[in-house]
Amino acid sequence: MSIRVAVLLALAVAPAFCADWDARLAAQYMDSRQKAWDAWPVALHSGVACVSCHTGLPYLVARPALRQALNEKTGPTLYEGLLVSSMRATVIRTDANDLFGGLKGLIVDQVYGAQVVLASLVLAMDDAPRGRLSPEGEKAFERLWSTQLKSGPDKGNWRWSDFDLDPWETKDAAFYGGALGALATGLAPGGYQARPEIQENVAALRAYLRAGQSTQPLHNRLFLLWASSKLRDLLPDADKEAILDEVWRKQEADGGWTLQSLGQWKKREKAPVAVGSNSYATALVTYTIEQAGVQPSQPGLSKALAWLKTHQQAGGYWAADSMNHKHDPGTMPEKFMSDAATGYATAALVAAGDDGVQRTASNSNPRSR
Repeated sequence: MSIRVAVLLALAVAPAFCADWDARLAAQYMDSRQKAWDAWPVALHSGVACVSCHTGLPYLVARPALRQALNEKTGPTLYEGLLVSSMRATVIRTDANDLFGGLKGLIVDQVYGAQVVLASLVLAMDDAPRGRLSPEGEKAFERLWSTQLKSGPDKGNWRWSDFDLDPWETKDAAFYGGALGALATGLAPGGYQARPEIQENVAALRAYLRAGQSTQPLHNRLFLLWASSKLRDLLPDADKEAILDEVWRKQEADGGWTLQSLGQWKKREKAPVAVGSNSYATALVTYTIEQAGVQPSQPGLSKALAWLKTHQQAGGYWAADSMNHKHDPGTMPEKFMSDAATGYATAALVAAGDDGVQRTASNSNPRSR
């Protein structure tokens, strides 16, 4: 009898969805968070919906693939449409002060640089299924190359937001932004990356990323690894293997990765203490190494997918805390890191195919949520 009680107690405290994960709940969580983001006044500062590195970008990476996995018949969600249409609307705005006039000083150009890169990436992803860049996509890339830095230590890159917030808005995060620019170029359809007129720009970006990678945290080099799977000759094979070797060395016995494994982050007294394998770190590593060609049958990746499956919460999300400070419960920023963790975890599990996702039919209409 005591053994039976022990088993029941163990089951009671087991992680949600311990046998598998719930793709439909993940979709509902991401849709609800993007809906809240689109209505948040801070996110509407420029007058259009903003694509954030924590909520919007992972959403746009994961949601289209998840829609196919769930056999949703309604097409892109309302929130995908809002983000993409807002990026299409901004490509004609070539003055940083026109788009972010409420900001002051150098930060205006930094935020504008980030917006230029993200708009190019979003439109490259959205145009890819059609096999060619849309007129707005063409303008986005024209603007991208026109704002590329032509001199100085960051030659070949773009200005990037520095609000002293890990992991996406720091001085080092400019390298992450450059990797996203390379990813956008590689994803652009219609053989865009081979166009003669952009070869000098691509060469400058490649030189910047290759030269700077040795001083970058693994977090930023994972995005570089992802970009190298799309943009030809971005990295030598030896550099790709070096990143993967570091990934495997830092994997925990339970299959996950810690935040500390992704970089020597700034010590922040008000940040929640992160112990053990972390949802954001594990999700990001898993997805990016899949994009680099690692197969789900590889033992390390198989363990990582198993970790993700057993750490989804009852609300459909993967929990992760801010790396900077605690946020008040119920506020929009409280779940920013969970948004990112959920997006990349979902994308990783869907990308794993039958090794990662339940392929159940969906009759729900995401526009009505």
